[in-house]
Amino acid sequence: MKRLLGVALGILTAIGGFVDIGDLVTNAVVGSRFGLSLVWVVLVGVVGICLFANMSGRVAAASGRATFEVIRERLGARAGLANLFASFLINLMTVTAEIGGVALALQLASSVNYLLWIPVAAVAVWLVIWRVKFSIMENVTGLLGLTLIVFAVALFMLKPDWGTLGGQLAPAVPEQETVWTYSYYAIALFGAAMTPYEVFFFSSGAVEEGWTVKDLLQERINVLVGFPLGGLLSVAIAGCAAVVLLPAGIAVTSLSQVILPVAEGAGKLGLAFVLVGVVAATFGAALETTLSSGYTLAQYFGWSWGKFRRPAQAARFHLAMIVCLFVGLAVLATGVDPVLVTEYSVVFSAIALPLTYLPILIVANDPQYMGKHVNGRVVNMLGMVYLVIILAASVAAIPLMIVTGAGS
Repeated sequence: MKRLLGVALGILTAIGGFVDIGDLVTNAVVGSRFGLSLVWVVLVGVVGICLFANMSGRVAAASGRATFEVIRERLGARAGLANLFASFLINLMTVTAEIGGVALALQLASSVNYLLWIPVAAVAVWLVIWRVKFSIMENVTGLLGLTLIVFAVALFMLKPDWGTLGGQLAPAVPEQETVWTYSYYAIALFGAAMTPYEVFFFSSGAVEEGWTVKDLLQERINVLVGFPLGGLLSVAIAGCAAVVLLPAGIAVTSLSQVILPVAEGAGKLGLAFVLVGVVAATFGAALETTLSSGYTLAQYFGWSWGKFRRPAQAARFHLAMIVCLFVGLAVLATGVDPVLVTEYSVVFSAIALPLTYLPILIVANDPQYMGKHVNGRVVNMLGMVYLVIILAASVAAIPLMIVTGAGS
């Protein structure tokens, strides 16, 4: 039972990575424009994040320290600063988007304008981070986010032509699209799956829970259950859009269009479940990204950090997160679209991937920190293959954004 509940860390991390506000909309956009022809990218992303999250969790369990702390010590201040700069800016963009995403989800549930929900969402995030224990936070938010499985249920209840739907799985550029837009969304999906804050949050969460080498089995269960589950939900969202929105020619521009297939397939009960799931997923992602911002800053500068410490004992850690929330509120107060912010953050995250995953691969092979738990030969080979993929995505992201007008 303890191990079963321990999977919640992986679930929370996966939901934050695969099913936050930007991913909800992006997967629906992809399904409504490309069908299931980009599912292969989700599969590549799931394998990649499982590979590096496992390394990151193993570093935390073997060394008793978060991955970013070890990177800062192992590679020096300059390399650590480059990593911090890239990951923190992306985190800040994503915090902004997630706060807006919670507000959009609450607007769907209440019909109250999302701008009025934004300060409520930010205060709620702060209160949970300040007062609620890490274990309670991850269990409640992660498990409530599982209600998003209703997308998979709705897909079956829509009774699609499975042969036609399966035929869409072959990578192909639809006639109405170009190879450039197809490639742009492929990189966006890959960047969403491999977002840097996922591994930093996962390893910091392992330290919060006091994992040691005795917990390596639990760490693997978290990775191998949580992240594939997030990928499955991602595919289900795209599948629903491919069945309902693609044939109708509906262009996804809002969160309400994302959940439309669930309402059509699963009725009012399904709609109730998806609203709970969207609120939980966006709120969980807001918690995760806010904490990740505090984790990376505190671990780089050597501040006391962690929810296992009283706020007074980790004052700068908590102050950093409060500042991040205020910055997010200030940006959202301008009326910027939260969905648009996340979509851009996903693409920019692809640019930062080499700065995140190369240091993790180096640290995971260092016996000074890992002892006998260093990477094996197969893991290192896969890691090198993924570094090539990551580098290619990083180089291509901005040119494709310019050429396609951000996928428009």
